[in-house]
Amino acid sequence: MRILGVGTATLDIVNTVEGYPAEDSEVRALDQRISLGGNAANTLVVLRQLGHECAWAGTVADDSDSRYIRSDLKRHGIAMDHAVACRGGRTPTSHISLNRQNGSRTIIHFRNLSEYSFEDFSRVELAAFDWVHFEGRNVPCLKSMMRRVEATGDIRCSLEIEKARDGIEALFPMASLLLFSRDYALRQGFENGGSLLSAVRDSGGVNAVMTCSWGAEGAWGLDGSGKPLQTRAPKVPQVRDTLGAGDAFNAAVIHGMLSNIALPALLDGACRLAARKVGQVGFGGLGNE
Repeated sequence: MRILGVGTATLDIVNTVEGYPAEDSEVRALDQRISLGGNAANTLVVLRQLGHECAWAGTVADDSDSRYIRSDLKRHGIAMDHAVACRGGRTPTSHISLNRQNGSRTIIHFRNLSEYSFEDFSRVELAAFDWVHFEGRNVPCLKSMMRRVEATGDIRCSLEIEKARDGIEALFPMASLLLFSRDYALRQGFENGGSLLSAVRDSGGVNAVMTCSWGAEGAWGLDGSGKPLQTRAPKVPQVRDTLGAGDAFNAAVIHGMLSNIALPALLDGACRLAARKVGQVGFGGLGNE
């Protein structure tokens, strides 16, 4: 299938450390790597490995750091025809401390770059795609973008809701798939993903398939039946890198939707793929069973 991802691509600078450093201390990194990051870009990297044609729509700076993002997207076979180069600004960067003891990561993110606008999106020929995936940011513009997709009548779209952003709930009725994070659920006062999904459905107007990932505890899902389903995550022998596990989960859910897989099997497959990601460093080889 042909998938367009709208969102961020960042330069990730990942330092592996023996343990998370205390404040006002100095530690030596055990390893350092530079990689492509950003929720939408990561999700497309995994979807490409799962056999889909992928394109990324977002903004890139005109500085030297953007060359890595461009080359890595190209290396992964992700088209950049709908990316927009911005004069001024800087490539978004995430400085990440990866704890070797438990695979957890702490991220310091810097962004000084224009957002992808509706004017940019209006130039995309939507008929070239079967699915559009939106990263839940820049809400006012997203509303117009999602309305444009909705108006086609035959292209489905997904919305990732990782963070609580003003007005994002107004976008829920326009999506075919809503991908919630544990962080969003907790910030809304819910103790588990099932409670969040039921509340969103009960609020009215939302007919989307919904999921909420919950890390090592697995994930919840809700389809047209209206009853939440929980799937447990498989045990990971050694947690090596939790960075991007949610992006891998989301990619597997989108893949399952496009493949018409029933929700129980879809959630199980997404949890298994996220667990494989947690058990390895980086995104390589996730398309290989």
